[in-house]
Amino acid sequence: MGAFCFHDLGRMAYEEALSIQTAAFEALLEAKKHGWQRDNKLFFCEHQPVFTLGKNGQISNLLVSETLLKDNGFSFYYTNRGGDITYHGPGQITGYPVFDLEMFHMGLRQYIEMLEEIVMRFLSLYGLKGERLAGATGVWLDAQTSQARKICAIGVKSSRFVTMHGFALNILTDLNAYSFIHPCGFTNKGVTSLDKELGRTPDFEEAKKRLHALFTEAFHNG
Repeated sequence: MGAFCFHDLGRMAYEEALSIQTAAFEALLEAKKHGWQRDNKLFFCEHQPVFTLGKNGQISNLLVSETLLKDNGFSFYYTNRGGDITYHGPGQITGYPVFDLEMFHMGLRQYIEMLEEIVMRFLSLYGLKGERLAGATGVWLDAQTSQARKICAIGVKSSRFVTMHGFALNILTDLNAYSFIHPCGFTNKGVTSLDKELGRTPDFEEAKKRLHALFTEAFHNG
């Protein structure tokens, strides 16, 4: 058996995906508590257009009213992950690893750095150089310049080294949605997507396969 079970959930509402990953998170915690077999799971999905605000985020980074969001077809949720406000929507790979990090001999900081590393390896397959930006979790392009722009947001929750929530990687994402927020709390940084950077439309299903393969390579039985 592999180190984790992979589930591609397709496109769904945020609350449905949250319910699925929460159930997996609680089951993994319970198994760990009792010393039962632990099942790590990795979920990929696309969301219907939604903004989520992390537990330490500032509501002031939402630039319009929740009523206006609803009128424009967006949902809004407060979440228990780290990080500030971000957008999820069609054309974005949203990934939720529900992992017991102790099974991979990792701490939380190392785990977040591994998520960043996986995304950077993914981008390199398309000839792009993803980078870290000090004090800003996630993956950026041209991170050390005035043109810094985020392509992948990361926000996680952990309990007893069991994780939930995860990352949002822009592939074919409608970047206009970010005009409603200060993405991840930044007022002077941009956002981008794989198709914008490439100047063409990459195959979304192929992107998911490549990203899944990189997770399999990075997270193996310890």
